[in-house]
Amino acid sequence: MHDMDPRNPGNGGETHQVADADHPVLTTNHGMPIADNQNQLKAGARGPVLLEDEVYREKMNHFDHERIPERIVHARGTAAHGYFECTDSLSDITRAELFQKKGQRTEVFVRFSTVAGGAGSVDTPRDVRGFAVKFYTREGNWDLVGNNIPVFFIQDAIKFPDLIHAAKMEADRGYPQAATAHDTFWDFISLMPESTHMILWAMSDRTLPKSFATMEGFGIHTFRFVSAEGKSTFVKFHWKPKAGLASSIWDETVKTAGADPDYQRRDLFERIGRGDYPEWELGVQLFDEEFAASQPYDVLDATKIIPEEVLPVRIVGKMVLDRYPDNYFAETEQVAFCPSHMVPGIDHSNDPLLQGRLFSYQDTQIKRLGSTNWHQIPVNQAKGRAGGCPFHNFQRDGHMQMQVPKGRANYEPNSLHLAGEEGGPREDPKAGFVTFPAEEQGPKLRIRPESFADHYSQARMFWRSMDPAEQAHIASAFVFELSKVSLEHIRRQVMANLRNVDEALATRVADGLAMDLPDAAPAAAPILDMAPSPALRIIRGPLEKHTLEGRTVGILFADGSDAGELETLRRGVKAAGGHPLLIAPKVGQVPLSDGSTVKADAQLFGQPSVTVDACAVILSAEAAAKLTKEGAAVQWVMDAFGHLKAIGHNPAAQPLLDKAGVEPDAGVVALDGFVEAAKRRYWDREPKVRTLA
Repeated sequence: MHDMDPRNPGNGGETHQVADADHPVLTTNHGMPIADNQNQLKAGARGPVLLEDEVYREKMNHFDHERIPERIVHARGTAAHGYFECTDSLSDITRAELFQKKGQRTEVFVRFSTVAGGAGSVDTPRDVRGFAVKFYTREGNWDLVGNNIPVFFIQDAIKFPDLIHAAKMEADRGYPQAATAHDTFWDFISLMPESTHMILWAMSDRTLPKSFATMEGFGIHTFRFVSAEGKSTFVKFHWKPKAGLASSIWDETVKTAGADPDYQRRDLFERIGRGDYPEWELGVQLFDEEFAASQPYDVLDATKIIPEEVLPVRIVGKMVLDRYPDNYFAETEQVAFCPSHMVPGIDHSNDPLLQGRLFSYQDTQIKRLGSTNWHQIPVNQAKGRAGGCPFHNFQRDGHMQMQVPKGRANYEPNSLHLAGEEGGPREDPKAGFVTFPAEEQGPKLRIRPESFADHYSQARMFWRSMDPAEQAHIASAFVFELSKVSLEHIRRQVMANLRNVDEALATRVADGLAMDLPDAAPAAAPILDMAPSPALRIIRGPLEKHTLEGRTVGILFADGSDAGELETLRRGVKAAGGHPLLIAPKVGQVPLSDGSTVKADAQLFGQPSVTVDACAVILSAEAAAKLTKEGAAVQWVMDAFGHLKAIGHNPAAQPLLDKAGVEPDAGVVALDGFVEAAKRRYWDREPKVRTLA
């Protein structure tokens, strides 16, 4: 066995695996022995990262260039055009142009994605979702590159290649694809206590979003706003969906992957096509150094949040996506986001994860898009500036140069304009970007600050903030994932970490695996009992929305269905803002009870109930008797019940419900009460349909 250094609170509690007789010394590609592979080189424990850090630069540079041309992470995505509108001026807090005037609009391009899978994987694995927004402001492009979860697995960017290598397909066998339920991922997680908070989020319903339109987005890091007077205010960014938060459950998402691998990108395309434009409010948490210092965690630690109950989110704008790309490759695939793309009035902090991203993304885009001129691709071009070319500088030539610069001035300063020649652009000290002049000092070293050492308190807060149904889902997710781990010592180490989160959680996981609980892992800092944060819930939380707006209702009908019932229900769903989807055993014109015909939107065998938000069944007695012998129809109703969806039905359809094992409850209703019932899920039904940890 290899030795591990003690988890010194002054070094953040990270695990150092030390070379011994069985393990060679870790070196750079040039043979230099590496003393610390856990931390970037910083100026002081909480200071900025230093460019001279060759260990980090070599490691990240190699990682960024591992794959061509597909993205290494976030490879599978979809995107849309839209606009951001300022609804509350922040002119007193930031000079950023897009936040100056209420009602001012800024064009945006937004890309949603999964993280672990390749471009050919599916839309619906248990995975974090990327939520990247490119603002085409009048002062250049600002990229807010975040996720649908507000924290991350690691505290320092030097560990990012290790995290992704562990999460991706195992190197010797090339599987599993887009899944974390395997040895190498959980081995890494078990040895990195700083990942504990994030892994609670990852095992929650947050990583099973029902659609892109019903998930939150977060900037993750602490950024700065800088006012016209040069005053700094720390800021965290939140995207809150107008449609409300909604997630799938595990059985549902597994079946969705088989029924429609493109489910979430199809949903976004169809929502925009029918005018149900996805919309989010942009909220900010604003605070100063004094507030930051008063918290029992470090705001520069990307594994921590500021609870909304401690610091409310102020809504300052809205974002609407109203146009799908004209060409997937040209825009969605070629769009390039970089956290380093800031605009005057917005600046970064010393978060060591963010500091690493400021380098990594630019390097990645050069390799992935094959040229230093990737900024000239239309979707990446700055658009806000007037007067022709949206960017002006002396950078020339390079692979795939698509501009034709005129004149001989390709340097600055120059005085050619005095001779009547084109002299080119000049600096703008007044309106140009100025880095906030934060004072920094400290020794050059590789270390985590002591304030980064608490890895369990916020994980405990997250668990205790969840609705009981969500807790059951989290515990069951741990059991499922760890059951796929073949090495028992890894399972034991994960459970040892979970004992520091909550004894009941660890016990439920151990019971689900039929294993004894190990001793709790040593903690690098005291574990605090923080107040629960109900804002973190999806189920029965503040963003759970009982509505049909933007949601799809599947209506199963067949030959002889009552024409009046069908039309009344269709109209009712539309009036409530929903999208009725008519599903029949055969597509084409289906004869109804009054002799009329109606065209089905989809075929029963190709449109299982996992693809809709609520289900109604309108059948004649003859059709119901026939469909009780049709497995697809029985499964359609059975899954709707098992996935806790509302089921509306006419009396003649009762035999099909009986065959599917549907039991009466508040979500199984007659047609006249269905539209209201269809606005929610029925979580109280879950203990009837599955056993959870």
